[in-house]
Amino acid sequence: MTGPVRTRTVGHVLEVTLDRPKANAVDLAASRILGEVFRDFRDNPDLRVAILTGAGEKFFCPGWDLKAANDGDAVDGDYGVGGFGGLQELPHMNKPVICAVNGICCGGGLEIALSCDIILAADHATFALPEIRSGTVADAASIKLPKRIPYHIAMEMLFTGRWLDAQEANRWGFVNHVHSADRLMVEAWKMAELLASGPPLVFAAIKEVVREAEGEKFQDTMNKVTRRQLRTVDTLYGSEDNLEGFRAFAEKRDPVWKGK
Repeated sequence: MTGPVRTRTVGHVLEVTLDRPKANAVDLAASRILGEVFRDFRDNPDLRVAILTGAGEKFFCPGWDLKAANDGDAVDGDYGVGGFGGLQELPHMNKPVICAVNGICCGGGLEIALSCDIILAADHATFALPEIRSGTVADAASIKLPKRIPYHIAMEMLFTGRWLDAQEANRWGFVNHVHSADRLMVEAWKMAELLASGPPLVFAAIKEVVREAEGEKFQDTMNKVTRRQLRTVDTLYGSEDNLEGFRAFAEKRDPVWKGK
């Protein structure tokens, strides 16, 4: 795929690159395309892991395209099936998504990154939520960030819009690993290939359990798991892969996952 979103597939891994010069800002059209790409990834049984990054080395994504807004894109317009950036409101996304942050990541761009499961950053990457300076609210980040990092650090970012470098973001725990710029995509692909070799039905169950647990008491979610009331858990416990895991352990060999 070409245009504002480029994709390539190698084996079970999909690489998605946001490519909107000069800064990879997201307008309504790009958001809808990202939603279609991630919906198709979600629904394709041959794809197990996605990597999301930005073109170039200066910007990952600064969020909403203010120039497009000035030209008529409505802030409450049609962002597409996955909401802004294609990921944060996409239902039933039960596959791992790795974000490779290759530069400036702020505002809605940081919200897109927070919608991924693992965040890797180049050592020159920077992060901020500058919406406060524009008199608006970083809505998705206000919901997610205080649950991901210490409350007081999240509130400082939201209240002041201050910038964090990659090392501080890593220290507070919303960036998993920091790599040199020339190693970022190499390491992202290593991580993707590691996950692609793992059990896709287990990953799906993990993601659904984590989502359910966000809004429920511990025991309520545990009851859903043990009673097989979650679709992915029920699928896993009745699957060939579940039996394959037991067999491989007993036979002292590596399991062969089929995703069914």
